[in-house]
Amino acid sequence: MTSRFGKTPAPDDRSAPQLVARALADANSLVKDEIALAKKEIQQSIDSAKIGAGMFGVAGVMAVYGGVALVVAGIAGLAVVIDTWLAALIIAVALFAIAGVAAVLGKKKVDDATPPLERSQENVKRDIDTVKEAH
Repeated sequence: MTSRFGKTPAPDDRSAPQLVARALADANSLVKDEIALAKKEIQQSIDSAKIGAGMFGVAGVMAVYGGVALVVAGIAGLAVVIDTWLAALIIAVALFAIAGVAAVLGKKKVDDATPPLERSQENVKRDIDTVKEAH
């Protein structure tokens, strides 16, 4: 910015509106830079989480295969003492009983859960009320 004399004014020679405009421009630039940095950091975190989720998926599949192998081993072990079909039936009933208990307990936990944004919603409402009172 040049003055009427053709030179850039020293910081002390700027008017209040010029200083405010410059401060706003600097603040705007700073906010944009911080947002860009946050986006980059979040993207890096998401990329890492994707890899971790994939590894958890593989671990889950392997755990399921291991569980199936244990069930087969249980049936084979019981088949030594009783008929194979009866051993399989006993193991299946036990597995369904465990699944039923887990489902009931899981439903209870889900029903007891509060919405995750409840506190955030209250904070936003309080902020809006504060701003309304200030004006």
